[in-house]
Amino acid sequence: QGGREANQVSDDYRYQDGNYDAPNDGYYRGGDEPAQEEDAQSDVTEGHDEDDEVYEGEYQGIPHPDDIKEKQKKRAPAVADEYRDRADLMAERMEDEEQLAHQYENIIEECGHGRFQWTLFFVLGLALMADGVEVFVVGFVLPSAEKDMCLSSSNKGMLGLIVYLGMMVGAVLLGGLADKLGRKQCLIISLAINAAFAFLSSFVQGYGFFLFCRLISGLGIGGTLPIVFAYFSEFLSREKRGEHLSWLCMFWMIGGIYASAMAWSIIPHYGWGFSMGTKYHFHSWRVFVLVCSLPCIASLVALKFMPESPRFLLEIGKHDEAWMILKQVHDTNMRAKGEPERVFTVSYIKTPKQVDEFIEIQSSTGTWYQRWLVRITTTLKQVWDNVLYCLTAQYRMNTLMLAVVWFTMALSYYGLIVWFPDMIRYFQDEAYDSRVKIFDEEEVSHFTFNFTLENQIHRNGEYRNDKFIGMKFKEVKFEDSLFEDCYFEDVTSSETFFENCTIISTVFYNTDLYEHKFINCRLINSTFMKEKEGCHIDFEEDNDFLIYLVSFLGSLSVLPGNIISALLMDKIGRIKMIGGSMLISAVCCFFLFFGNSESAMIGWQCLFCGASIAAWNALDVITVELYPTDKRATAFGILNGLCKFGAILGNSIFSSFVGITKVVPILLASSALVGGGLLALRLPETREQVLM
Repeated sequence: QGGREANQVSDDYRYQDGNYDAPNDGYYRGGDEPAQEEDAQSDVTEGHDEDDEVYEGEYQGIPHPDDIKEKQKKRAPAVADEYRDRADLMAERMEDEEQLAHQYENIIEECGHGRFQWTLFFVLGLALMADGVEVFVVGFVLPSAEKDMCLSSSNKGMLGLIVYLGMMVGAVLLGGLADKLGRKQCLIISLAINAAFAFLSSFVQGYGFFLFCRLISGLGIGGTLPIVFAYFSEFLSREKRGEHLSWLCMFWMIGGIYASAMAWSIIPHYGWGFSMGTKYHFHSWRVFVLVCSLPCIASLVALKFMPESPRFLLEIGKHDEAWMILKQVHDTNMRAKGEPERVFTVSYIKTPKQVDEFIEIQSSTGTWYQRWLVRITTTLKQVWDNVLYCLTAQYRMNTLMLAVVWFTMALSYYGLIVWFPDMIRYFQDEAYDSRVKIFDEEEVSHFTFNFTLENQIHRNGEYRNDKFIGMKFKEVKFEDSLFEDCYFEDVTSSETFFENCTIISTVFYNTDLYEHKFINCRLINSTFMKEKEGCHIDFEEDNDFLIYLVSFLGSLSVLPGNIISALLMDKIGRIKMIGGSMLISAVCCFFLFFGNSESAMIGWQCLFCGASIAAWNALDVITVELYPTDKRATAFGILNGLCKFGAILGNSIFSSFVGITKVVPILLASSALVGGGLLALRLPETREQVLM
């Protein structure tokens, strides 16, 4: 009878063609569920059963071998898990995870796709939107911040790269923590860090503190991308996963559009700010930074009403909590479909064998900071073990190939999206320089200048007893000129220099004509009184509307690519999507040789962004699907951190060739895309795969 019961339970699940066939009684059974009791009946009433064939040695008094083994098993004490070999425990856990993966897929299909997933879609979309905003913020505020904070060229470069550095660290750290502490909890931590320091950065005045705030803000937002995709994928069935993860990617585009529109509408308005005394100035670019933190704050608030991922809870053995969340998903979707009477039929879900070592510290042990130190170091060690696990034999090849694809994609994409605006500025500067006015050997005396001088070069001029009062110099250069008995008062200047000039008995009162603006000049009996402090912004002149328009169009141009990739992701597969998109983007790069004007550059930028977005979407999907639940966010974080490292290199390399040559950036971007696209074709296809 015991053998017959065991056979009945084991036959409830039959593994056929990669799927478990469950008994059609409305219940899911796990491997360690106790066998059901059934009334014993004799062969007289049941008929002959092969399982009950009489053992031929029974009448000779010889015990059955199975009976001997059963008695020995009962006599032998159960071996505790701590005394079992770790390899055995891991093998048992992997077997449990395989069973759970197929069972969980069936449960998600029973829960359906409806109101719950769409609600979570918009909540996580806001978090992804905040990530997109963060990438554009510094680029938009840099022209204003460099004057407000008197930034040098090296400081401007550091400010542009510091956000990517923070994102790189945050992706690895917070992505790893999400596999140990939970998706929801780590996403809340990530968004809270970003919101707090982004908000704070809009008020700080010093460059160092502003740099620090943007670094920590980037660290926080860096964790959102790996967590969001791991979180959302665990509520999607296999048939819906590729399409809906691709739709989710649209929020990154919406973030870019939002940042461009806000910059366009806020930064040029100088009056949208306030001052407190002469030291504290809150200009409109700070208002823009403040407004850009709103998507992050909105997502943070909405996330409080969302549950933890049930797949993660099952992975750490919290069966009852996971069951309650899955029932909530089922009931929410069924009520939205007008079928509230549908009953959630799942009663038991398989949970993997728990093999992690947890250290429980009693409240009486040590001081509070010692207890927290042990907890933190233990958690970080587990995160590090997860990182190393992604490089074990089972995942090493996939991880290395994905790393190369992520890096080449980031190097070319982020390098070019910085190179495009820089090239447009270069074309603008060339056109501006071509309109320069040159004045040779002019002599001016007893004249008052109270208007703006712009884009002029004055050579070998003589200025005697002249007054320069309440005026502005913009892109003005005086070469080999003489100033004698002149008076400068309340003068502001931008890119204005005096070279090889002789300045005699001249007074400078309340001006920003500092010492470094006089190059190889002779100052004789001249006086500088009450120099202007800080830097001064002229928004109408120093902020180029065309740059906002370029970013806006670049973000909007990915919309067709997003739609196409979402509709075709599950039809043509992830691998063909990545390879095809990267190769088409490489072809687009070659057309940049013909971009010799602002309009041509804008057009090729839109084409490149639209072609490359499909590869980004497919990379996000395949990275989620290639790794098991307890390593998913960690692996995504590692690869996304490598992506940000590629972005830093791309920004540095491509910007250094602006105005020098177009050949190196174009060849570097196209060759990286071709190499990454061809390598991506060797990755395994995952569209028919359940989430492990």
